[in-house]
Amino acid sequence: MALNIPNLLTWFRILLIPVFIGVFYVSDTTLSVQNKHVVSTVIFALAAITDWLDGYLARALNQTSAFGAFLDPVADKLMVAAALIVLVKLGYVNMIIAFIIIGREIAISALREWMAQLGGSKSIAVSMIGKVKTVFQMVSIFLLLYHEPVMGLPIHTIGTWLIYIAALLTLWSMVYYLRLAMPQISKQQRDQN
Repeated sequence: MALNIPNLLTWFRILLIPVFIGVFYVSDTTLSVQNKHVVSTVIFALAAITDWLDGYLARALNQTSAFGAFLDPVADKLMVAAALIVLVKLGYVNMIIAFIIIGREIAISALREWMAQLGGSKSIAVSMIGKVKTVFQMVSIFLLLYHEPVMGLPIHTIGTWLIYIAALLTLWSMVYYLRLAMPQISKQQRDQN
């Protein structure tokens, strides 16, 4: 395991997850609900920034590693899953939407691992639709965590619409990746028969 700056940032992001969840276990008298929204939003934003920063530094400092390539998406998925579970618990996100997003992440991660074992991992590399999905997902979670109106803007409503768009993009990207994998899946089936 390479201990370099990008990997340390990824570990830091993973360590933020229990802190993020812990915010909601602090009593409302110690930390008001509104302050919980602010603190959780800041932690989530910090995690998003370190996600961008560790990738940038890995390339800029030539500190890419197989372990970092494995750990970075795991950290991302854990933080998104934690945020979605918290939002479901708070009643800010529909459970079905959370299931679609988390389920897709698990399914596509498994598909990528299986394809890598077959030597076809490049055929399901991250696509533009996956990147757009991630942007909608992160912005919507950020807004839903903040929850409070800003200058009359209904932040929660905007976040809700964006999370629905993210869920649709999630399904679309899953179908896209499955279609890319189908030739390899069909070949595997033919080889087994």
